[in-house]
Amino acid sequence: MSEWLNVILLALTQGLTEFLPVSSSAHLILLPLIMHTPDQGLVFDISLHIGTLLAVLYYFRVKIKWLIIGFFKSFKPKTKMGVHSKLAWSLIIGSLPIAVGGMLLHSTIENFARSPLVIGYASILFGLLLYIAERIGSQARSLRSFTLKNALFIGCMQVMALIPGTSRSGITLTGGLFLGFNRKTAATFSFLLSIPAILMAGTYASTQLVNASIHMHWYDFMIGISVSAISAFCCIHLFLKLINKIGLLPFVIYRIILGTVLIFIFQS
Repeated sequence: MSEWLNVILLALTQGLTEFLPVSSSAHLILLPLIMHTPDQGLVFDISLHIGTLLAVLYYFRVKIKWLIIGFFKSFKPKTKMGVHSKLAWSLIIGSLPIAVGGMLLHSTIENFARSPLVIGYASILFGLLLYIAERIGSQARSLRSFTLKNALFIGCMQVMALIPGTSRSGITLTGGLFLGFNRKTAATFSFLLSIPAILMAGTYASTQLVNASIHMHWYDFMIGISVSAISAFCCIHLFLKLINKIGLLPFVIYRIILGTVLIFIFQS
């Protein structure tokens, strides 16, 4: 496989799986193993983070503007916290657990949890959990009823996404459904919560880059940003448009099949 085709395939995989409940990290670990291609390295990883971040920022640009306004309004004395103020603080509070968990558990996860078997079991386990959440959740609540306690609960759930195969969007969707939010609301909060998570992951990767002497392949870098951004934007749009029609069962089935195949191949 040519290097450019490999770069495009990896960026496309990142863009399509970052916001679906199927685990982008699992697919990016597995793809080089399946295709027998070398790891593209830290610089390319950063380009993928930038691409998916640009996609979610642009897609929710209007909502983000109101969240910023709401955040600063919350500091005005004797001002009742409105919907956007509450949601802005919810995103901050919901991001604290993954920040702490990432600092404490990153090295352990990198050393012991990036195997295909871990991905396989996590894919099945958290896929079933997503199915249960969708089945038992009332799906009656909207974004207007979001509370800071809800945000903290979903944020704590997000820490489990450090395990490859869990899926950050999948586990936060699961948390939202367990709390009784409808699919689109749970997905919207999950996507907004991805902004600080991706920023933190990209910042951490960038600090590693500063401390390393790495040659920059600008073509790969720009292709990574462009392809991951466009594919992620399309993925967000289609997922939010179709989620109430198709539900989450197709993703659960995919996860179970993926996990079963991985366990069958790598257990022997």
